[in-house]
Amino acid sequence: MRELVVEADGGSRGNPGPAGYGAVVLDPATGETLAEAAEYIGVATNNVAEYKGLIAGLRAALDLAPDATVRVRMDSKLVVEQMSGRWKIKHPDMKPLAAEASRAFPADRVSYEWIPRERNKHADRLANEAMDAGKRGEQWTPRDTTAARNAATLTSEGLAVPAVGNRSAGRNGWAQPPVPGTDLQDPPAAEPAPALAPAGPAPAPAPTGPAPDMAAPATFVLLRHGETALTPEKRFSGSGGSDPELSEAGRRQAAAVADALAARGTVQHVVSSPLARCRQTAEAVAARLGLDVVVEPGLRETDFGAWEGLTFAEVRARYPEDMDAWLASPKAAPTGGGESFATVTRRVAAARDRLAAAHAGRTVLLVSHVTPIKTLVRLALGAPPESLFKMELSAASLSAVAYYADGNASVRLLNDTSHLRR
Repeated sequence: MRELVVEADGGSRGNPGPAGYGAVVLDPATGETLAEAAEYIGVATNNVAEYKGLIAGLRAALDLAPDATVRVRMDSKLVVEQMSGRWKIKHPDMKPLAAEASRAFPADRVSYEWIPRERNKHADRLANEAMDAGKRGEQWTPRDTTAARNAATLTSEGLAVPAVGNRSAGRNGWAQPPVPGTDLQDPPAAEPAPALAPAGPAPAPAPTGPAPDMAAPATFVLLRHGETALTPEKRFSGSGGSDPELSEAGRRQAAAVADALAARGTVQHVVSSPLARCRQTAEAVAARLGLDVVVEPGLRETDFGAWEGLTFAEVRARYPEDMDAWLASPKAAPTGGGESFATVTRRVAAARDRLAAAHAGRTVLLVSHVTPIKTLVRLALGAPPESLFKMELSAASLSAVAYYADGNASVRLLNDTSHLRR
């Protein structure tokens, strides 16, 4: 059986920052370069870029010799140990990447070896070339023009493996607009595969590995609770404050979303944060749908500590240094023992995993708050923590994310408020 060596690397200039990966497939007997892959991937962390490099390298190896064994060499201890099964994968952003890497080449024919950085110079150079190209607004292209032509031939013959993630609607229908004017749409087309540059003649067509899991996903319809007295004033209102109830406007919003979801008829279960404003919203919807409400503590809002009940301007005036730290790092917590975004992410991801496992193939309404809902969307997109500050999420708005058994997720909807304008 033929053996191939894959060397892969990834880098981020800022961590997170502008990032790229590089991978090379080698003949272990001669050291000959058989294929290269590199790509600028936008803003990401080092770990994400390293996993992307591994995936690209394994896909390139599959194109060259689907029946081979592969020895992966990387200078990322994290990736090597996690993919070897010796370290648990705890970070929610790494789990889908590791699952994708496991599917990229038959896992029982892949072994992993850690090497020092100085022995991974080829892949490191490719990653830096990709980042430099991205900085110029260009795509990475191989240096050798013959290899570039071969890469183009491979792509034109359909041998470049597309990224997994373009999902059609399941039977729950959350990939089609419920009413005219809504933001709901099918997920975007899969992003193009990275450029591959075989050094020799184009190989014969090869199978593309295991197919993605196309079984019906667990679909989470994410509903932010209706307004409270604090909502219009944009005050911090988390799990450590006064636990306000819905205002009159909030009760009207809850009734409106209940009517919209009843007309759609696809929600099978209702799960709520334990806080009063969510439970009241969930109970209004559940009563309309003839369902019970199950409380999930992991869906509660962030504890904002001493900032509870204050406006952003008031916090900025009273705690300027703490506010700056909180805006700069997901590990920084609000003054007075509040929760950091990193802590909230771990809690929300654990709740997501529990609920997705319990409701595979079903549509579940999760009634929650701004931070948990944005966190679920961020994790599904693989977006960095700072993206939390770049999403709008209105009171009583609907979003939706589908979770597949193979670890992939598809964002179907964000901040739909069309039901409130009728």
